[in-house]
Amino acid sequence: MAGAREVKRRIKSVENTKQITRTMELVATSKLKRATDRVYAARPYAQGLQEIVSGLYSRELAEKYPILRRPETVKRAAVLLLTANRGLAGGFNANLIRQARQLLEKLRAQGIQTELHIAGKKGIAYFKFRGEPMMTQRTDISDRPTVEDAESVIGPIRERFESGAVDAVYLVSSQFRSAMSTPPHTRELLPIAGGDGAPSADTYILSPSGDMILERILPAYVRNAVYTALVENQAAEQGSRRTAMKNATDNAGDVLEHLTRTYNRARQGQITQEIAEIVGGSAALE
Repeated sequence: MAGAREVKRRIKSVENTKQITRTMELVATSKLKRATDRVYAARPYAQGLQEIVSGLYSRELAEKYPILRRPETVKRAAVLLLTANRGLAGGFNANLIRQARQLLEKLRAQGIQTELHIAGKKGIAYFKFRGEPMMTQRTDISDRPTVEDAESVIGPIRERFESGAVDAVYLVSSQFRSAMSTPPHTRELLPIAGGDGAPSADTYILSPSGDMILERILPAYVRNAVYTALVENQAAEQGSRRTAMKNATDNAGDVLEHLTRTYNRARQGQITQEIAEIVGGSAALE
Protein backbone atom coordinates (compact mmCIF):
# COMPACT_ATOMS: atom_id res chain seq x y z
CA MET A 1 0.00 0.00 0.00
CA ALA A 2 2.97 2.29 0.68
CA GLY A 3 4.02 1.99 -2.97
CA ALA A 4 0.55 2.95 -4.22
CA ARG A 5 0.42 5.95 -1.86
CA GLU A 6 3.82 7.15 -3.10
CA VAL A 7 2.70 6.88 -6.73
CA LYS A 8 -0.50 8.75 -5.83
CA ARG A 9 1.56 11.59 -4.35
CA ARG A 10 3.70 11.74 -7.47
CA ILE A 11 0.59 11.88 -9.65
CA LYS A 12 -0.71 14.82 -7.63
CA SER A 13 2.65 16.61 -7.89
CA VAL A 14 2.86 16.14 -11.67
CA GLU A 15 -0.76 17.28 -12.08
CA ASN A 16 0.09 20.51 -10.23
CA THR A 17 3.18 21.02 -12.40
CA LYS A 18 1.16 20.41 -15.54
CA GLN A 19 -1.39 22.98 -14.46
CA ILE A 20 1.37 25.56 -13.91
CA THR A 21 3.11 24.93 -17.25
CA ARG A 22 -0.23 25.01 -19.08
CA THR A 23 -1.05 28.36 -17.50
CA MET A 24 2.39 29.73 -18.42
CA GLU A 25 1.89 28.50 -21.98
CA LEU A 26 -1.40 30.39 -22.24
CA VAL A 27 0.13 33.57 -20.79
CA ALA A 28 3.07 33.37 -23.21
CA THR A 29 0.66 32.86 -26.11
CA SER A 30 -1.25 35.98 -25.13
CA LYS A 31 1.93 38.05 -24.77
CA LEU A 32 3.30 36.65 -28.03
CA LYS A 33 0.35 38.03 -30.01
CA ARG A 34 0.91 41.55 -28.68
CA ALA A 35 4.67 41.28 -29.14
CA THR A 36 4.41 40.16 -32.77
CA ASP A 37 2.04 43.05 -33.48
CA ARG A 38 4.74 45.44 -32.24
CA VAL A 39 7.37 43.69 -34.37
CA TYR A 40 5.35 43.98 -37.57
CA ALA A 41 4.53 47.62 -36.78
CA ALA A 42 8.20 48.52 -36.17
CA ARG A 43 9.79 46.84 -39.19
CA PRO A 44 8.59 49.11 -42.05
CA TYR A 45 9.86 52.26 -40.32
CA ALA A 46 13.18 50.58 -39.50
CA GLN A 47 13.61 49.45 -43.11
CA GLY A 48 12.79 52.95 -44.39
CA LEU A 49 15.39 54.52 -42.11
CA GLN A 50 17.93 51.91 -43.20
CA GLU A 51 17.41 52.74 -46.86
CA ILE A 52 17.78 56.47 -46.26
CA VAL A 53 20.74 56.42 -43.90
CA SER A 54 22.74 53.77 -45.80
CA GLY A 55 23.19 56.20 -48.70
CA LEU A 56 24.16 59.25 -46.67
CA TYR A 57 27.87 58.64 -46.12
CA SER A 58 30.46 61.00 -47.49
CA ARG A 59 33.74 62.26 -46.04
CA GLU A 60 32.35 65.78 -45.82
CA LEU A 61 29.32 64.61 -43.83
CA ALA A 62 31.47 62.35 -41.62
CA GLU A 63 33.59 65.36 -40.63
CA LYS A 64 30.46 67.27 -39.71
CA TYR A 65 28.54 64.44 -38.05
CA PRO A 66 30.78 62.13 -35.96
CA ILE A 67 28.14 59.39 -35.97
CA LEU A 68 28.98 58.85 -39.67
CA ARG A 69 32.71 58.40 -39.10
CA ARG A 70 34.38 55.25 -40.35
CA PRO A 71 37.63 54.52 -38.49
CA GLU A 72 40.40 53.04 -40.61
CA THR A 73 41.25 50.59 -37.82
CA VAL A 74 39.10 49.31 -34.99
CA LYS A 75 40.99 49.41 -31.70
CA ARG A 76 38.07 49.17 -29.26
CA ALA A 77 34.56 47.82 -29.79
CA ALA A 78 31.39 47.90 -27.69
CA VAL A 79 29.14 44.84 -27.56
CA LEU A 80 25.50 45.34 -26.53
CA LEU A 81 23.76 42.12 -25.51
CA LEU A 82 19.99 41.89 -25.08
CA THR A 83 18.64 38.98 -23.01
CA ALA A 84 15.51 38.31 -20.96
CA ASN A 85 14.98 39.08 -17.29
CA ARG A 86 13.31 35.69 -16.75
CA GLY A 87 14.07 32.10 -17.61
CA LEU A 88 11.85 29.12 -18.48
CA ALA A 89 12.19 29.98 -22.17
CA GLY A 90 14.09 26.99 -23.49
CA GLY A 91 17.46 27.85 -24.99
CA PHE A 92 16.56 31.50 -25.68
CA ASN A 93 18.95 33.10 -23.18
CA ALA A 94 21.66 30.48 -23.54
CA ASN A 95 21.81 30.97 -27.32
CA LEU A 96 22.14 34.75 -26.98
CA ILE A 97 24.85 34.44 -24.33
CA ARG A 98 26.77 31.97 -26.49
CA GLN A 99 26.55 34.34 -29.46
CA ALA A 100 27.90 37.24 -27.40
CA ARG A 101 30.69 35.13 -25.91
CA GLN A 102 31.81 33.98 -29.37
CA LEU A 103 31.76 37.57 -30.64
CA LEU A 104 33.89 38.75 -27.72
CA GLU A 105 36.38 35.94 -28.31
CA LYS A 106 36.55 36.72 -32.04
CA LEU A 107 37.18 40.43 -31.47
CA ARG A 108 39.81 39.80 -28.81
CA ALA A 109 41.56 37.29 -31.06
CA GLN A 110 41.94 40.14 -33.58
CA GLY A 111 43.60 42.31 -30.94
CA ILE A 112 40.53 44.52 -30.44
CA GLN A 113 39.74 45.70 -26.93
CA THR A 114 36.11 45.17 -25.93
CA GLU A 115 33.58 46.62 -23.54
CA LEU A 116 30.38 44.79 -22.65
CA HIS A 117 26.95 46.34 -22.18
CA ILE A 118 24.02 44.11 -21.17
CA ALA A 119 20.27 44.61 -20.87
CA GLY A 120 18.64 41.61 -19.16
CA LYS A 121 19.12 39.78 -15.86
CA LYS A 122 20.05 36.45 -17.43
CA GLY A 123 22.95 37.86 -19.39
CA ILE A 124 24.15 39.91 -16.45
CA ALA A 125 24.05 36.90 -14.10
CA TYR A 126 26.03 34.74 -16.52
CA PHE A 127 28.85 37.18 -17.21
CA LYS A 128 29.00 38.24 -13.57
CA PHE A 129 29.49 34.58 -12.61
CA ARG A 130 32.34 34.34 -15.16
CA GLY A 131 33.95 37.48 -13.78
CA GLU A 132 33.52 39.39 -17.03
CA PRO A 133 33.56 43.18 -16.47
CA MET A 134 30.44 44.99 -17.70
CA MET A 135 30.39 48.70 -18.43
CA THR A 136 26.59 49.03 -18.18
CA GLN A 137 23.87 46.76 -16.79
CA ARG A 138 20.15 47.22 -17.33
CA THR A 139 17.35 45.17 -15.79
CA ASP A 140 14.48 47.66 -16.02
CA ILE A 141 13.31 47.02 -19.61
CA SER A 142 9.69 45.83 -19.43
CA ASP A 143 7.75 43.37 -21.57
CA ARG A 144 6.62 46.35 -23.64
CA PRO A 145 9.81 48.21 -24.58
CA THR A 146 9.52 51.79 -25.74
CA VAL A 147 11.61 54.12 -27.88
CA GLU A 148 12.65 55.85 -24.67
CA ASP A 149 13.97 52.51 -23.36
CA ALA A 150 15.99 52.09 -26.54
CA GLU A 151 17.46 55.58 -26.27
CA SER A 152 18.43 55.06 -22.63
CA VAL A 153 20.24 51.84 -23.59
CA ILE A 154 22.05 52.97 -26.74
CA GLY A 155 22.44 56.71 -26.04
CA PRO A 156 25.59 56.48 -23.86
CA ILE A 157 27.16 53.93 -26.24
CA ARG A 158 26.42 56.10 -29.27
CA GLU A 159 28.06 59.05 -27.53
CA ARG A 160 31.16 56.96 -26.90
CA PHE A 161 31.37 56.16 -30.60
CA GLU A 162 30.94 59.81 -31.58
CA SER A 163 33.67 60.85 -29.15
CA GLY A 164 36.06 58.21 -30.48
CA ALA A 165 36.15 56.17 -27.26
CA VAL A 166 35.02 53.12 -29.30
CA ASP A 167 35.42 52.46 -33.01
CA ALA A 168 32.58 49.97 -33.49
CA VAL A 169 29.33 48.97 -31.81
CA TYR A 170 27.84 45.48 -32.13
CA LEU A 171 24.33 44.42 -31.13
CA VAL A 172 23.53 40.82 -30.14
CA SER A 173 19.82 39.98 -30.03
CA SER A 174 17.28 37.47 -31.35
CA GLN A 175 15.99 37.65 -34.89
CA PHE A 176 12.26 36.94 -34.81
CA ARG A 177 11.24 34.87 -37.82
CA SER A 178 8.38 32.96 -36.24
CA ALA A 179 7.38 31.61 -32.85
CA MET A 180 9.40 28.48 -33.66
CA SER A 181 12.42 30.23 -35.22
CA THR A 182 14.24 32.87 -33.15
CA PRO A 183 17.98 32.53 -33.90
CA PRO A 184 20.53 34.80 -32.22
CA HIS A 185 21.84 37.52 -34.50
CA THR A 186 24.84 39.86 -34.44
CA ARG A 187 24.54 43.26 -36.12
CA GLU A 188 27.16 45.95 -36.51
CA LEU A 189 25.31 49.13 -35.55
CA LEU A 190 28.23 51.50 -35.93
CA PRO A 191 29.95 52.46 -38.16
CA ILE A 192 26.83 52.87 -40.31
CA ALA A 193 27.03 50.55 -43.29
CA GLY A 194 26.19 51.77 -46.78
CA GLY A 195 27.55 52.87 -50.08
CA ASP A 196 30.05 55.69 -50.49
CA GLY A 197 28.90 59.02 -51.85
CA ALA A 198 26.09 61.16 -50.52
CA PRO A 199 22.88 61.27 -52.55
CA SER A 200 22.41 64.25 -54.82
CA ALA A 201 20.36 67.22 -53.73
CA ASP A 202 17.65 66.16 -56.15
CA THR A 203 17.16 62.84 -54.38
CA TYR A 204 15.05 64.28 -51.56
CA ILE A 205 12.82 67.26 -50.99
CA LEU A 206 14.05 68.61 -47.66
CA SER A 207 11.92 70.53 -45.23
CA PRO A 208 13.14 71.88 -42.86
CA SER A 209 16.86 72.23 -43.71
CA GLY A 210 19.07 69.25 -44.46
CA ASP A 211 21.26 69.94 -41.42
CA MET A 212 18.30 69.86 -39.06
CA ILE A 213 17.02 66.63 -40.60
CA LEU A 214 20.42 64.92 -40.39
CA GLU A 215 20.88 65.98 -36.76
CA ARG A 216 17.68 64.13 -35.94
CA ILE A 217 17.62 61.23 -38.37
CA LEU A 218 21.11 59.88 -37.67
CA PRO A 219 20.60 59.32 -33.90
CA ALA A 220 17.03 58.18 -34.65
CA TYR A 221 18.39 55.49 -36.97
CA VAL A 222 20.59 53.94 -34.26
CA ARG A 223 17.89 54.36 -31.61
CA ASN A 224 15.27 52.72 -33.82
CA ALA A 225 17.59 49.82 -34.62
CA VAL A 226 17.84 49.07 -30.89
CA TYR A 227 14.09 49.57 -30.38
CA THR A 228 13.34 47.10 -33.19
CA ALA A 229 15.80 44.64 -31.61
CA LEU A 230 14.08 45.04 -28.23
CA VAL A 231 10.60 44.30 -29.60
CA GLU A 232 11.91 41.37 -31.68
CA ASN A 233 13.72 40.04 -28.61
CA GLN A 234 10.52 40.24 -26.59
CA ALA A 235 8.54 38.38 -29.26
CA ALA A 236 11.28 35.77 -29.53
CA GLU A 237 11.31 35.32 -25.74
CA GLN A 238 7.56 34.73 -25.59
CA GLY A 239 7.67 32.38 -28.56
CA SER A 240 10.47 30.36 -26.95
CA ARG A 241 8.66 30.32 -23.60
CA ARG A 242 5.41 29.15 -25.19
CA THR A 243 7.24 26.33 -26.97
CA ALA A 244 9.12 25.34 -23.81
CA MET A 245 5.96 25.33 -21.68
CA LYS A 246 4.01 23.36 -24.29
CA ASN A 247 6.76 20.74 -24.35
CA ALA A 248 6.75 20.65 -20.54
CA THR A 249 2.95 20.25 -20.48
CA ASP A 250 3.09 17.42 -23.03
CA ASN A 251 5.86 15.69 -21.09
CA ALA A 252 3.85 16.01 -17.88
CA GLY A 253 0.93 14.34 -19.65
CA ASP A 254 3.16 11.43 -20.68
CA VAL A 255 4.48 11.07 -17.13
CA LEU A 256 0.93 11.12 -15.75
CA GLU A 257 -0.10 8.39 -18.15
CA HIS A 258 2.81 6.22 -17.04
CA LEU A 259 2.20 6.90 -13.34
CA THR A 260 -1.52 6.16 -13.69
CA ARG A 261 -0.76 2.76 -15.24
CA THR A 262 1.75 2.09 -12.45
CA TYR A 263 -0.81 3.08 -9.80
CA ASN A 264 -3.52 0.91 -11.37
CA ARG A 265 -1.21 -2.10 -11.45
CA ALA A 266 -0.25 -1.52 -7.81
CA ARG A 267 -3.91 -1.22 -6.81
CA GLN A 268 -4.81 -4.31 -8.80
CA GLY A 269 -2.06 -6.29 -7.12
CA GLN A 270 -3.19 -5.06 -3.71
CA ILE A 271 -6.83 -5.98 -4.37
CA THR A 272 -5.82 -9.43 -5.65
CA GLN A 273 -3.76 -10.00 -2.52
CA GLU A 274 -6.64 -8.91 -0.26
CA ILE A 275 -9.06 -11.26 -2.06
CA ALA A 276 -6.58 -14.12 -1.73
CA GLU A 277 -6.24 -13.41 2.00
CA ILE A 278 -10.03 -13.35 2.48
CA VAL A 279 -10.47 -16.62 0.57
CA GLY A 280 -7.64 -18.23 2.50
CA GLY A 281 -9.07 -17.08 5.83
CA SER A 282 -12.55 -18.33 4.93
CA ALA A 283 -11.17 -21.72 3.95
CA ALA A 284 -9.27 -21.95 7.24
CA LEU A 285 -12.45 -21.26 9.23
CA GLU A 286 -14.27 -24.05 7.42
